[in-house]
Amino acid sequence: MANVISAIPMGGIIGIIIGAVAVVIILILIIASRYKKCPSDKIMVIYGAVGKTKDGSARASRCIHGGGAFVWPVVQSYSFLDLTPISINVDLKGALSRQQIRIDVPSRFTVGISTTPGVMQNAAERLRGLRLGDIQELAKDIILGQLRLVVALMDIEEINSDRDKFLDAITRNVEGELKKIGLQLINVNITDISDESGYIDALGKEAAERANSDARRAVAEKRRDGAIGEANAQMEERIRVAEANSKAVEGENTSQAEVSKSNAVRREAEAEAERRATVAEMTAEAKAKAEAYKAEQLAEQVRAEREKSTLEADVIVKVEVEKRKRELEAEAEAETIRRRAQGEADALMAMKVAEAKGMYEVLSKQAEGFERIVKAAGSADAAVQMLLTDKMEELVKLQVEAIKNVKIDKVTVWDNMNGKDGSSTTSNFISSMLSVVPPMNEIFKMNGMKIPEYLGKENETKALPEPETKRTKK
Repeated sequence: MANVISAIPMGGIIGIIIGAVAVVIILILIIASRYKKCPSDKIMVIYGAVGKTKDGSARASRCIHGGGAFVWPVVQSYSFLDLTPISINVDLKGALSRQQIRIDVPSRFTVGISTTPGVMQNAAERLRGLRLGDIQELAKDIILGQLRLVVALMDIEEINSDRDKFLDAITRNVEGELKKIGLQLINVNITDISDESGYIDALGKEAAERANSDARRAVAEKRRDGAIGEANAQMEERIRVAEANSKAVEGENTSQAEVSKSNAVRREAEAEAERRATVAEMTAEAKAKAEAYKAEQLAEQVRAEREKSTLEADVIVKVEVEKRKRELEAEAEAETIRRRAQGEADALMAMKVAEAKGMYEVLSKQAEGFERIVKAAGSADAAVQMLLTDKMEELVKLQVEAIKNVKIDKVTVWDNMNGKDGSSTTSNFISSMLSVVPPMNEIFKMNGMKIPEYLGKENETKALPEPETKRTKK
């Protein structure tokens, strides 16, 4: 080995060393280029051959927030998800509350991709490759649906007065749905709430009237307390002044006369002071009572107006709800009647069509039979005569039926042979009765036929002479 190395020239050894160093440096640069660092405002998603889960299935991706990781060439690749917050303006219109009143809830939501491990994995699987506008529209659809659900589960009074409860319900519902696609809710800002019927404005006016009533009541009470305090102070002042005057008079009166005089003056002053104090007390008390009564009267008026507005609001809402209910019931009943009438009309049409088809079939079969009879008879007249001949028995039977029920139990005849031309009246009576039944040839004539010759020849009937009219002479 030493001989081989000694046989290589010094320049060749240096070249080999330089080549090996270059290869090592290239390998180090390749490895360094495949080590990717994740910025703090992004999530790095490594996908490809990234290992397996606990149950043995292949992992879709691996998420890294902060730090770095080595990305194998060919078998792995990477991309970034932006953590920049997304502001979404959600202008909810006509959401139906639990009281069946539609309200508008304009709001602004701030969302962003979550860095929680499980939620971050959802973002990698559902949001990687989407543009910011697409993510914003997807989140907006989810927020609109959950916001309508929250509004439908709450009364307008709760939504308007208890905003914390409203925001908590929105946060709970919206955040749970956003986590399914890898987003988290950062902030919710409800700007203003309004409704079509003006119910929220009525609630605001009621609250303002209540606050004004409370303020006026407080002012009246303060004025009353001030008047009473002022009257008490004036009374105290007068009492102190009277006491000081009386002490001064007593010190100055050194003689009996001056003492008597001072006592008289003192008593007069005390009486006057007492009178004035009494008048002042009564005046102050009367003013205080007047102010108190006035404040109470004003408070009662405000309370009555508030109760009146509350009753009107309740009655109007109930009437509107009842009206809508009656309208819906009337529409449902009208639709039922309309459908029932349509069904009856269809059934009647089907029945009439079936009857028409049946009649058509009967008439068609009769027409086919008549056509065959005409062909068999040779002509239409012969066919008609054949049919009438076939029915002759029934016709004769009908003629017989005409006198069938005439009952002649007993006939007593006294014939005096006084008929015309000397004939018997009895024979004339029987002949006239039998002439009521038409003879065979008359029946054939009535039906447009001639009696066949094999049934007999037609007798010529002579015209009967017209009856002679007897003229009576006056």
